[in-house]
Amino acid sequence: MRALTLEELRDRHGARYKWLVLLTCMIGSVAAILSSTIVNVAIPDLSRYFALGQERAQWVSTGFMLAMTLSMLLTPWLLLRFGLRRTYGGAICLLLIGGVVGGFSINYPMLLSMRVLEGLASGVMQPIPAIVILRAFDQHEQGKAMGIFGFGVVLAPAVGPSVGGFLVELFGWRSIFFVVVPPCLLVLVLIQRFLASYTPVPDSDKPLDWKGLLLIGVSIVSLLNGVVELRGDMPQAVILLVIGVATLIGFILYQTRTRAEPLMNMQLFRHRQFAMGALVAFIYGMGLFGSTYLLPIYMQMAMNYAPSQAGLVLLPAGIVLAVTIPLAGRLADRYPPNILVAIGLFLLASSFALMANGSPATSYLALMAWAVIGRIGLGFVLPALSLGAMRGLDIGLVAQGASAINFVRQLGGAIGVSLVGVVLEWRIALHQAQSALGADNHRNAFNETFFLVAVLCAIAVVAAWYMREKPMTKDQ
Repeated sequence: MRALTLEELRDRHGARYKWLVLLTCMIGSVAAILSSTIVNVAIPDLSRYFALGQERAQWVSTGFMLAMTLSMLLTPWLLLRFGLRRTYGGAICLLLIGGVVGGFSINYPMLLSMRVLEGLASGVMQPIPAIVILRAFDQHEQGKAMGIFGFGVVLAPAVGPSVGGFLVELFGWRSIFFVVVPPCLLVLVLIQRFLASYTPVPDSDKPLDWKGLLLIGVSIVSLLNGVVELRGDMPQAVILLVIGVATLIGFILYQTRTRAEPLMNMQLFRHRQFAMGALVAFIYGMGLFGSTYLLPIYMQMAMNYAPSQAGLVLLPAGIVLAVTIPLAGRLADRYPPNILVAIGLFLLASSFALMANGSPATSYLALMAWAVIGRIGLGFVLPALSLGAMRGLDIGLVAQGASAINFVRQLGGAIGVSLVGVVLEWRIALHQAQSALGADNHRNAFNETFFLVAVLCAIAVVAAWYMREKPMTKDQ
C-alpha cells in the first residue's frame, strides 16, 4: 500500500487526524515505558537465575536507561533526515526485536544487550509525542492533548509491575519480555495507516554530529560507572567521575561552537523557563526512576511480599493517576505550569518521606495509600513540565527542546538508579555491621534510601518555582 502524503491524510481524516497521530505515538510510548518498568519486578528472579550480585543485576535497569538517554539526542536529527514515519517505525521494530530475543536469552550478556537495544529504541521514541503536540495542536489544546497522552502513558508504569509480578510467578522472568510484542505489532499497523510519507526538507542531509555524540557518550558512561564504583574502588570512582565531568564540559563547549547541526542546541538554555525546567526534569528524573527501581525490590526484600503483591501495590495508584493526569492537563491550560509542577513534586516528596518511615507494623493498605499520594503528584508534574519549560520557544527549537528535556530527565533517572543502588548497598552493609544491636538491616537501609529520594524531590520543588513565565513588560 502506497504511503499517503500529509495533505492526503489530512483531507481523508479531517480535524481528527492530529488525534490519530497522537494515538499512534501514545501506544508506541506505552510499549517503550512498559519495557522500561516491567523488568524491575523481575530483578530478584533474574539475580537468582543468572547468579548475579546486586551491582550486576542493577545494570538490567541502568543499561536500558543509559542507552535510552543517549539515543534521545538522535531524535531531532533522525526526524529531519528520515521523517516521522520511518524514524518511529524503525524504533518500534528495534523494540520488538529486543523484546522477542530478550525473552529467549540464554546468558546474561545476551539479556543485557537486548535491554540496551530496547533502550535505544525507547529513547528515540520518547521526545516524539511532545514534538507532535507542540507542532500540531494550538496552545489552548496542548494541555488537554498532553493530559490525554499522559493518561495512556502512565498506565504502563502503573499496570506494568502488577502484570509483571503475576507473569513472573506464573511463567517465569522470560514472559515479561514478550509483553511488548502486541502493542508493537499494533503500532506498526497504525504507522502504515496514519503516518505520512516523508517529504525532504532543507538541511535534511546534514551529517550526524558524531563528535558530540562521542563526547556525551563517554561522559555518561564514565559518570554512571563512577557512581557504581563508589561502593568499592574509590580511586577508580574518582578518576571515572573526573573523566565524566570533563567530557560533559567538553560536550557543552563543543555544542556552542560547532558549525554542524548540534545534538543539543545550547541556545535553549538562554530561556530561563527552559533552563529551570531542565533542572527540574533532571532532579525529578533522579527521584522518580530511582524510586521506581527501589519500590518493587523493597516490597520483596524488606517487606517479604511475593512478586505479584509487590507489583499489585502500585495498581490502585495507577488508577488514581489515570484519573488525575487528564485533569492536570486541563489545569495546565488555565494555571501557570510551574505551580502545578511544584504541587506535584511536593506530593511526590511526601510519598517517599512516608515510605521512609515504614516499619514491621506498616500495613499493605498503608503502602498502597502512600503510593497513591506519590502518583497524584506525578499526575500534576507530567503534563505541566514539558509545557512549562518549552512555552515561548521558537517553533524551530521545539524538536530540540523536547529532546533535551527528555534527555536530562533520563540522565537524571540513570544516575538516580545507580545512586540509589550505591546508597542502598552501603546502608545494608553498615546495618549488617551493627546487626548485634538487633537492627532490621534491609528495612532500615531501604527507609534511609527512600529518605534520600524524598530530599531530591523536595529540592526540585524550589527549582520548579523559578520555572514561571517572565511578566510582560509595557513595551511587549
